[in-house]
Amino acid sequence: MGTNSTNQNSIAEEIKSRLKSGNPCYHSVQNILSSRLLSRNLKIKLYRTIILPVVLYGCETWSLTLREERKQRVYENRVMRRVFVSKRDEVTGEWRKLYNEEFRDLYSLPNIVRVVKSRRMRWPWHVARMGRGERVYRVLVGKPEGRSLLGRPRHRWADNIRTDLQEMGCVYMD
Repeated sequence: MGTNSTNQNSIAEEIKSRLKSGNPCYHSVQNILSSRLLSRNLKIKLYRTIILPVVLYGCETWSLTLREERKQRVYENRVMRRVFVSKRDEVTGEWRKLYNEEFRDLYSLPNIVRVVKSRRMRWPWHVARMGRGERVYRVLVGKPEGRSLLGRPRHRWADNIRTDLQEMGCVYMD
């Protein structure tokens, strides 16, 4: 199917289409995810093997903003609410939905944003191995020509790599 990029470095439409294409996958396994016959670990494996690859196709080139990260977390929480069904409150004895903090405690694997960041970290090494003659390599290291727009520049992919490396405690090298 491919991934779309624009000259404005906006991937909001790409993420929106990825989440939309993940919805049919989610709805196809919705009954399985809410079944009490299967273990939580099996349901999480289903999510990570069926739904997540569709939603994160081409995420190595995404330059995420906080708004886009939030959209992805909301989508993941919606799926995880099927896996981790409601919980009985100790005080009132009524059933209630799980809070997002409780999801983080139960779901020990990295969330969707961390998966995007880890995949994005692997991409520059893959491109660097391709060699200087490849078009992808020239796009990675090239500088665009022409005038830039007024205002603050958009967050670039290389800036995201730099911040990801700083979060991990590594030193960024060109």
